[in-house]
Amino acid sequence: MVEIRGLTKRFGKFLALDQLDLNIEDGEMFGFVGPNGAGKTTTMKIISGLLPATSGAATVNGINVLTKPEDIKRVIGYMPDFFGVYDNLKAMEYMEFYASMYGMCGPEATKHCQELMELVDLGDKTDCYVDGLSRGMKQRLCLARCLVHDPQLLILDEPASGLDPRARFEMKGILKKLNKQGKTIIISSHILSELAEMCTTIGIIDQGKMILKGTVDEIMHQFNMANPIEIQVMGELDKALRILKENPLVEDISVNSSALLVRFRGDEEAKVTLLKALVEQGVAVTSFARETGNLEELFMRITEKREVLSK
Repeated sequence: MVEIRGLTKRFGKFLALDQLDLNIEDGEMFGFVGPNGAGKTTTMKIISGLLPATSGAATVNGINVLTKPEDIKRVIGYMPDFFGVYDNLKAMEYMEFYASMYGMCGPEATKHCQELMELVDLGDKTDCYVDGLSRGMKQRLCLARCLVHDPQLLILDEPASGLDPRARFEMKGILKKLNKQGKTIIISSHILSELAEMCTTIGIIDQGKMILKGTVDEIMHQFNMANPIEIQVMGELDKALRILKENPLVEDISVNSSALLVRFRGDEEAKVTLLKALVEQGVAVTSFARETGNLEELFMRITEKREVLSK
């Protein structure tokens, strides 16, 4: 569906995208994660045909984004982080106005718009003026607008921004429903726990480069592999320390009562071998587990690194 190779974008001396590579398959719900200024919105605008790239290549459903930006509009629905609505229109008038831009009018257009408003749970708001809708309802109306021409790809920049918990929950349910219907979705957000619940794939971008990409489980596994192993033993602490120090994959050990925190750069098989060595040599191991983190912690690590580099 989306293929990006070596995508670069400069704004004067500022390098917003730095040789970015990214693949998104049909039917994915792809979560775009990164600090402010990392390049998420720039990438979205380029693949939406709204911003020219400095260099590189990008295609959406086989269409060259850089040479045929107008053709892209037929296959995507783009929802920016800040969008305008026409407050003096009723919700149905607003939808029919956008439908007319795609050559739809009359009873068929009204029926189509009604179905889309029901899809986003606004079926009872057709006669309400847009300025009388809550922020969450306006967000959903904008999403319905993006669906008027039945795009294959939805590009949503911070769609839950500024919403209360109930409105975020409703938006999340609608996006899951659209994905089940076959829509490919790219969604950026700082609400990482919600991305983890929704998305089939996560991409973490920083300073214009893709740092990590994969399923949530794959990314968290890779992230957690850098965390220490906590080992609790009954007695035999000196023996456990000796065995650990003899292992070439052990980088650092700290002791807290009967718990040992071990920096270990081995894989899962090596971790099993380490536990086996402790048990076979008579160490009574009561707990042996690598500390686990979450997406928020991973985001903070990336942000902290970026702040250090920018000083």
